[in-house]
Amino acid sequence: MDFCNLKSQYSLVKEDIDRRVIAVFEHGRYIFGPEITELERKCAEFCGVKHALAVSSGTDALLMGLMAYDVKPGDYVITTPFTFIATAEMIALLGAVPLFADIEETTYNIDPAKLAEMLKNPPVDKAKIKGVIAVDLYGQMPDYAAIEKVIAESGLDLFLMEDAAQSFGAVQRGRRACSFGDIAATSFFPSKPLGCYGDGGMVFTGCDTLAEKMGWIRNHGQNERYRHKIVGINGRLDSVQAAVLLGKFDLFVNKEIDGRDRIAAMYTEKLSQIDGVKTPVVTDFNRSVWAQYSIMVEDRDGLAAHLSAKGIPTAVHYPIPLHMQEVFADLGVKKGTLPVSEKVAAHIMSLPMCAYKTQEEINIVAGAVAEFFK
Repeated sequence: MDFCNLKSQYSLVKEDIDRRVIAVFEHGRYIFGPEITELERKCAEFCGVKHALAVSSGTDALLMGLMAYDVKPGDYVITTPFTFIATAEMIALLGAVPLFADIEETTYNIDPAKLAEMLKNPPVDKAKIKGVIAVDLYGQMPDYAAIEKVIAESGLDLFLMEDAAQSFGAVQRGRRACSFGDIAATSFFPSKPLGCYGDGGMVFTGCDTLAEKMGWIRNHGQNERYRHKIVGINGRLDSVQAAVLLGKFDLFVNKEIDGRDRIAAMYTEKLSQIDGVKTPVVTDFNRSVWAQYSIMVEDRDGLAAHLSAKGIPTAVHYPIPLHMQEVFADLGVKKGTLPVSEKVAAHIMSLPMCAYKTQEEINIVAGAVAEFFK
C-alpha cells in the first residue's frame, strides 16, 4: 500500500500534464514562461487574493515573506513549536529568534490563548517582536479571527503570516487558505494537497507594496534587469513545474478536495469506534484539506510496527517539537515548557492518505488498527 498514491493521480491527468510540459520544451522559456503567469492568476482567483507569486519552494515562500518585512538579527517572531522546521528555520536563517507559543489539544494548531499570554508577558523586549507566523497544520487552519483579535489587542505593530504549506484548498468561515494574514505562503511539494513533480511554492498578499518587493526578492532583488534594488534570492518557480500544477489544478479543485474529505470521513467512521484511538478534530468553522490524517495513540511505536508488518506504511508528523531540536538548544526552552506540543509529538502518527484511497484500503488499515488494540 502506498502512503500517497501519486501514480493514480497522474494517470487521470497524464494527457494534459504531458501536453503542457512539452509546450514548455517547445517554447523554451524555462524561467518565467507563460505558465508562471497563468498559474499565478489561477491561484490568486481561487484563493481570493489580489497577488500570487510563484516561487521555488514553500520554504523560500516563508523566507521571502520574512525578508519583505525586513526581519533581521535582533528581531523575534512568534510561531508554533509543532510543525515542520522550515517555519522556524527561516526566522533563524535571517538571524532573528523564534519564540514558541504552545498549541491546542484539539486541532494541534497554535493556541490563541497562549499567543495572548506571550504578547502580554513576553520573555523579551516587546519592541523587538516583529510578527507572528501561524501554521495551518495537517490541512486545517487555526482560528484566524481569534489570532487577529489577540494581535490587535496587544497594541503591538505586528505582521501576521499564514504558513499554508499544508492547507491549499482549505476553507475557514467562507475564506480560502492563503487569504489570511498580511502574507501567506504555501508549498507545492509533491505530497502536498496540490503538488508538482519537484519543489515549488507560492506567496500571496493583498498589498501592492509587499507584492512588488517579494517580486524583486525572488529574482535576486532586481527591480529591472541587472538593476538590484535590494538583496534577494534565486526563488523562481520553473515553468515546467508550473505546467505540472496547471495540469493538476482543475482535478484538484473539482474532485480531489472532496475526495480527501471523503477518505477522512471513512477513516473517522471506522477508527472512532476503537478504544485507544483519538481521531482528528475539525472545528465547525473549518473545512480541512487533509494534508495528513493523523491519530493519537498511546503506543505509537507498537502500532507502527504492527501496521508495517502488514504492509501498511505510517509516518510521524512530527516526532520532536522545535523547541527540543538540537539546532534550537541555545534558545534555552526547557522540556516541559510547552507541554501540549510535547505530548502530541510523543503520540501522533499519520496513516496513508490521498484522494485516491479506496474503501477497501481504509477497511484494511482500520481493521489492522483494531486488531492491534484487541
